[in-house]
Amino acid sequence: MSEWSKQDRFNAILSGERADRPIVSGWRHFIDKEQNADDLAETTISFTKNYDWDWVKINPRATYLAEAWGNQYDFHDYQTVFPRQETTAVPAGANLWDLEVKKAVESAPLLEQLDAVRKIRQGLPDTPLIQTVFSPLTVLLFIVGRSAYVTKTVFGIENPVTLESLFTEHRAAAHHALHVISLTLADYVKELQQAGSDGLFYAVTGTAHPGLFSEAMFNEFSRPYDSIVLEAASYGKNVLHTCGTYSQPERFNDYRIDGISWDTKAEGNPDLDAALTATKVGGVDHALFAANDIVQIQQQAGDALNLMKDQPFILAPNCAIPLNVTDEALKQLKKSVFEKETRV
Repeated sequence: MSEWSKQDRFNAILSGERADRPIVSGWRHFIDKEQNADDLAETTISFTKNYDWDWVKINPRATYLAEAWGNQYDFHDYQTVFPRQETTAVPAGANLWDLEVKKAVESAPLLEQLDAVRKIRQGLPDTPLIQTVFSPLTVLLFIVGRSAYVTKTVFGIENPVTLESLFTEHRAAAHHALHVISLTLADYVKELQQAGSDGLFYAVTGTAHPGLFSEAMFNEFSRPYDSIVLEAASYGKNVLHTCGTYSQPERFNDYRIDGISWDTKAEGNPDLDAALTATKVGGVDHALFAANDIVQIQQQAGDALNLMKDQPFILAPNCAIPLNVTDEALKQLKKSVFEKETRV
């Protein structure tokens, strides 16, 4: 191909093919600009154009899917990127039966995100973009006010329903709830295609950590419902993100995904030389962006590009960039793919 477009590179690399160069992007929350579609779209477009990212991971507010079932949050009171949770649709395990399938076009939180995607597509007509969607298991944990990470708690909910109550005492009800959520998300991701999304950034958050769910529990309560959502998203290119320590990216080798993102620097995780089937996404410790450690960003990016030089690869932070990221750090990430080109 004589001249590669952003869409050409994105599609090739996530199809397991090499392009003229690796592609690069970064993503972060803008917690003061995520409460409505106009602000989110405007900020996403500006952020993308400022750094000329090769593709876009849309970063909606972390709670938007749980809001579809009636959870309420205080958007004037944040702890990192999570607003304080005020209510839960499932205060007790028995309430899992109360969850019902939602249509995206009849849900205000989902309609808002569809509107944002349309606006971002209009503002970035030539840039690949994928919307962030959490797994049904993660969404259920958010709804009940439990953390989807092994070491964290939910801001605002002091005594959430226990995991034992959810998945042992009310096992059948949990499957009902997960099925409801997965059907709702499947409908939503089909609407995302019409809105202009090129696929999903599908986040299972920290649910692969063995301290949160055993492999047997994960296989029972995540895998079947992941399949429903990812099947609905098969029109596009889908990157799965498994977050935090002991995130077991190899667990997803048989998933219907095109890219795999994980923290290559976190405890218990493999590096980029892991035996994975999907295109690898990452390589740079996201914490370096808050520290403005330009030397280490440059070093880790260069090491990743060298290691992956003969394979399709997407250079990116290993997770969302911290809120206090510096402009200099982001510019260094972008420059890295071109510095690599000049060294070869």
